[in-house]
Amino acid sequence: MSKSKNVEIKAHCSDLERIRKILIDKNADFKGLDHQIDTYFNVRNGRLKLREGSIENNLIQYNRPDQAGPKQSDFALFKTEKGSGLKNILEKSIGVKVIVDKQREIYFIDNVKFHLDQVNNLGTFVEIEATDLENTKTSAYLNNQCQQYINLFGIAEADLLTNSYSDLLLDK
Repeated sequence: MSKSKNVEIKAHCSDLERIRKILIDKNADFKGLDHQIDTYFNVRNGRLKLREGSIENNLIQYNRPDQAGPKQSDFALFKTEKGSGLKNILEKSIGVKVIVDKQREIYFIDNVKFHLDQVNNLGTFVEIEATDLENTKTSAYLNNQCQQYINLFGIAEADLLTNSYSDLLLDK
């Protein structure tokens, strides 16, 4: 299990093709299209989700403030295997809060990860995550990286989300 931090944003995006073109022009490393099912569980502190996809499969516990703009997220990641039975154990022991079903394009430029998301029942979004897996970068450095891409993509402040897809679905 690894403990890390990132500075991230999530924003509504009505033109994923424009963001995709910018990423391609910047020679971003395209990792693929991942159909992800994120199952959020009932927990007292932070958030706990099991991500099941064709590329990414992890149990993720994280704490992140609900605010617009770049925000630091402290997280612990545990690599899992799809269909391992972990989901069944968590469902029975702590219960499911909500399920997020999305198609996600994953790109990287250095330590910055980009998601172009089509989320069932919510719409289209872009995420920027400036990540520090080795715990060698300051939060200010990660925040600056995130802000550079917000500016490059022309993301309007009004499009920035304060919370997660899970919260948006629960509010519907």
